[in-house]
Amino acid sequence: MRHRTGILLVVLTALVLLSGTVLGGNKFELFPLPPPEEYGNILIDRTSAKNDVRPVNFSHWLHRTKYSCRVCHFELAFAFNVNATEITEADNKNGLFCGACHDGKIAFGHTPENCEKCHNGDISYGSEKFTELMSKFPKAAFGNNVNWSEALKKGIIKPKYSLYKDEKPLDFDKKLELRAEWGGISPAVFPHGAHVAWLDCSNCHPDIFNIKKKTTKHFEMKYILDKKFCGACHLSIAFPLDDCKRCHPKMR
Repeated sequence: MRHRTGILLVVLTALVLLSGTVLGGNKFELFPLPPPEEYGNILIDRTSAKNDVRPVNFSHWLHRTKYSCRVCHFELAFAFNVNATEITEADNKNGLFCGACHDGKIAFGHTPENCEKCHNGDISYGSEKFTELMSKFPKAAFGNNVNWSEALKKGIIKPKYSLYKDEKPLDFDKKLELRAEWGGISPAVFPHGAHVAWLDCSNCHPDIFNIKKKTTKHFEMKYILDKKFCGACHLSIAFPLDDCKRCHPKMR
C-alpha cells in the first residue's frame, strides 16, 4: 500500500509540474544564448550595409559599466528595438545619439582613424576585454554571468544616471506580485527599485506597461517571447528568461 501511495505522489507531482505545459497546452522555447562576452552585443545596421559600410557593433556590457540604461534610452532617445532609431553620421557629429559622448572629449570622436572601432561588423568585437573587466563582478548564472544589480548596490560600478543633470533615481521600490495562470508556477515578483536604478519611469509607462489597465492576465510568456512587456529587455540585454528564479523566486 505504501509503495502504491509513493508512486501516486510521484505521478501527481509530475502532473502538477507539467500542467502548465503539456496539460495546459502552453509550450515555449527559449532562444539559445550567445557566449557571456557577446550577450547584449548588437549590430546596428539600419542603412550601413546598403551604403557599403560595415554595421556598427555596440556592446551593452561595456557601456553599462559607465552609464545607466536611462541615459541612452531616455535622454538620447534610442529605441529599445535595434535599428528602430534613425541615426546618421551627421547627427552624431552634431552631438546627438552616440555623438553625445563620442565627441573626442568624453570618448573617442567621429574621426577617420576611429571608424573601425564602431563600423567593424563584428558582434564579438572587444570581447577580449570582457574577462579582465568582469572578473570582480558578482556572478550570475545566465546572460553575461554578471549580476548587474548587485554590482550597482555594492558600488563596484557607478554609472551616470544622467548626462545633463545631477539627478538621482526615484526613491520608489513598490513590489508587484504577478500571479501565474499555469499550475505549479509560483508568482513573478517585480521590484520597482531594481528597475528605477537603471531606467526612467517613461521607459516602461505607458508604452510597454499601461498602468491604467490594472491587470496582469495578458503578461503571458508567448507575448514576452515576442519582445513585448518584460521581453523588451529580458530576452537579449537584461538577464535572460532562462534565469527563472530571478522573476519567480519561490519556484523550485
